[in-house]
Amino acid sequence: MTFIISKEPIKMDNDKLRIFVKCGPDTMIPIYLENNWTIQDLKSAVGSKLCLNSDELRIIFAGKELHDNVKLQDCDVGEQSVIHAVQQKKKQLDISVEAKCPLNQTPFCSEESTENGDGKTYSKKSHFFVFCNLPCNELCPGKLRVRCFTCKEGTLTVEQDPTCWDDVLIPGRIIGTCHAENCDGSVAEFYFKCAKHIASSPNESAIPLYLVKNNFKNVPCIACTGESPLVLVFPCADQHVICIECFLQYCTTRLNERRFIQNEKIGYSIDCPAGCTDSLIKEPHHFKLLGEEQYARYQRFGAEEYLLQAGGVLCPQPGCGAGLIPDPECTRIVCTQANGSGCGFVFCRLCMQGFHIGPCESQDLIESNNKINYSISDERASTSKWDEDSRKTIKITTKPCPKCRTPTERDGGCMHMVCTRSQCGFHWCWVCQEEWTRDCMGNHWFG
Repeated sequence: MTFIISKEPIKMDNDKLRIFVKCGPDTMIPIYLENNWTIQDLKSAVGSKLCLNSDELRIIFAGKELHDNVKLQDCDVGEQSVIHAVQQKKKQLDISVEAKCPLNQTPFCSEESTENGDGKTYSKKSHFFVFCNLPCNELCPGKLRVRCFTCKEGTLTVEQDPTCWDDVLIPGRIIGTCHAENCDGSVAEFYFKCAKHIASSPNESAIPLYLVKNNFKNVPCIACTGESPLVLVFPCADQHVICIECFLQYCTTRLNERRFIQNEKIGYSIDCPAGCTDSLIKEPHHFKLLGEEQYARYQRFGAEEYLLQAGGVLCPQPGCGAGLIPDPECTRIVCTQANGSGCGFVFCRLCMQGFHIGPCESQDLIESNNKINYSISDERASTSKWDEDSRKTIKITTKPCPKCRTPTERDGGCMHMVCTRSQCGFHWCWVCQEEWTRDCMGNHWFG
């Protein structure tokens, strides 16, 4: 059965809640709800517009069939929410799950009321959290919704509620029955919406930040030991907790030091501050909490690290830095100009200087050959030796990492050094400049 969408202008009523009832792919009916309406009242209102009896309709919202005696105010229906109405099929299926609450209050995301030692009962309501790109551009509470994987309509009723995040994030774990006309879909597809603003379209969605949770158990932060109402739980076996503020500082510090980890399956990420194994954050949208500028740095650093691990090089020309993947045996690299990137610079892969014939020259010899013969004031030249003095200072105050040769400065503490270069992390001894051993610990741990 097909209905035509009403073209009449919609009149706003500030005293009533406006929702939309979708009756098939081409029909969307605006309905203004009274405060005390039940599903039976909604069926009557929709049936009068479609010239159908109310008992011919089934109301489906968030993966549940809502029964006649359920009050709409108990179903988490907000302004401009979309509810699906389908006509009864001749052969009805026995749906044993009764929907008295929306899907985003399932056991894996909510807690029952608890009684504390003072004899008072506290009701704890939990939320999903998402990063809303537009228009909020921030961390927001989210709403979990479900639709049919086949027809993408919200007319599917699930046979069971999700009990864990895997049920929501991994496709095909929850099945149900789609009541849309000419659809035999049975796989549930979950998605999230931002609960902070009114959706501009029924298909609008947000990215779930499944590691961000309400701190109902008042677990202290692993960094500041404070008890924050909102925390991030690392995916390690011990489930270490960190407050959002400390998480942002932790990420920013690791990003500045280029100490994020490039993982083959996960990508550019960080692990638990306690050094737990298998604790890398898999969903990169958690790093959007850093803000647009820092997230852009995160993406750029991740792309560069992936390029370098894949055998690529970065153009050494100042102001360029384009990524290139040449043949493994090629030493003459041309920074190709394409798609607005690249500078055309031709350089040697071995010494990262301008391309040359013959063996690579040392950096000091290259600079001496590039000197220009003209008169320079000795007084002014004495104050312009920043590069030379910097190189001397680096040679005097630093030692290279025995593994990756990165200059390392020791500013105090013991002789046990850990290379901070991404993907290195080599443990070595400042005194003997070799891998850190028990002999180093016993002989010159503190010099």
